[in-house]
Amino acid sequence: RGLSTEGLPDIAASEGFLVGEVTEKSILISCPNENVSTKFLAPYTTFSRIHQKSITCLDISSGGGLGVSTSTDGTMKIWQAANGEIRRLLEGHVYDVNCCRFFPSGLVVLSGGMDAQLKVWSAEDASCVVTFKGHKGGILDAAIVDRGRNVLSCSRDGTARLWDCGTSSCLGVLTDCGSPVNGIALGAAHAALDLGLPQEAP
Repeated sequence: RGLSTEGLPDIAASEGFLVGEVTEKSILISCPNENVSTKFLAPYTTFSRIHQKSITCLDISSGGGLGVSTSTDGTMKIWQAANGEIRRLLEGHVYDVNCCRFFPSGLVVLSGGMDAQLKVWSAEDASCVVTFKGHKGGILDAAIVDRGRNVLSCSRDGTARLWDCGTSSCLGVLTDCGSPVNGIALGAAHAALDLGLPQEAP
């Protein structure tokens, strides 16, 4: 609703929500009915010169030292997380690059673009190590299985695919839903969950 005399934002919450602590760098919002609260933090560093257009994806290496980002300007860049200094420009996709992920080692990057290609890059010399081809539409998201022997991708073509990095081959089409698959989340299944066998689903 404006600023207080101390220069802090005066915030009114909508029905069911409460505004807690408000500082120059954070706002605490809670929903008592659901017994949840979230603290929104302001950025303490902004890097405004890495890309010229909209950023489509961002990832940070497991050690926290490097960042990788993709953009609608068709570029993918690796940069120092501490100061935003660009270390590598990864060129090879045609049109927009939609997703990027560091492998657990922090030395390799996975990317997917509107050119329907999934690529693996060396973060050390910016070379493209592997290109996976098989999707019929732009790749919208990707994930890395465990340490990176396998990767997953999903696409506007309605499929999600499992790939083998060693042989650069598609191991299988995981789903075909007839409309774009926008995102992938990957995690370990709980031991109590009966996943059955590949030949016999539960």
